[in-house]
Amino acid sequence: MTEAVLTAVRAHLVASLSGATGPAPESASVTFLGLEPIDILRFRAADGLTRFATLGCSRHPMGDPTATVADPTRGPRAELVLSLHRADGLTAGVHRSLAVLAALPAVEGVVLTADALLDVGEPLWEGAPFTAVLLQASDVSDLELPEPADPVAFFDAVPITANEAAWKRLRGADALRDAWAEAEIDVRDPERAAARM
Repeated sequence: MTEAVLTAVRAHLVASLSGATGPAPESASVTFLGLEPIDILRFRAADGLTRFATLGCSRHPMGDPTATVADPTRGPRAELVLSLHRADGLTAGVHRSLAVLAALPAVEGVVLTADALLDVGEPLWEGAPFTAVLLQASDVSDLELPEPADPVAFFDAVPITANEAAWKRLRGADALRDAWAEAEIDVRDPERAAARM
């Protein structure tokens, strides 16, 4: 069923984001030792918005890594979407960072959910001030899978700085979003300033 899931997820992403490149987004594959590959699809829109979407995280359900037997069908599934304005030439290494984040459920048993903070501990791309992402609901709708499988959820991965990550831990995701709104910060700007706390 795993390949059928990925085929369906890819088709869903293309249908949802096809205003960018049509049926064939650019694709890069990242492989980690002992894990199945994670693909990163890049959709470019005419308005300068580039969207990077993971493909492979939803291959298996997320669950408790300490469970004696993993359920191969039931359990939450997810993929990540990172959206940036004017990303060309600024995002070397972003594919690997996204693949690392998408591999967390398989490697560390992390269950991806809205408002989760995922920290890679290094710049998300070369020269970036962002070392983590805050997950939030995406405008890509959930993908229903045949029963008994749970649907695939899609989360926007919003890049955040170390200070913003500390603020989120202290005050919560809503407070961080309020700070962005108050400062009129565009979180899709790869060169944006950090929110002042």
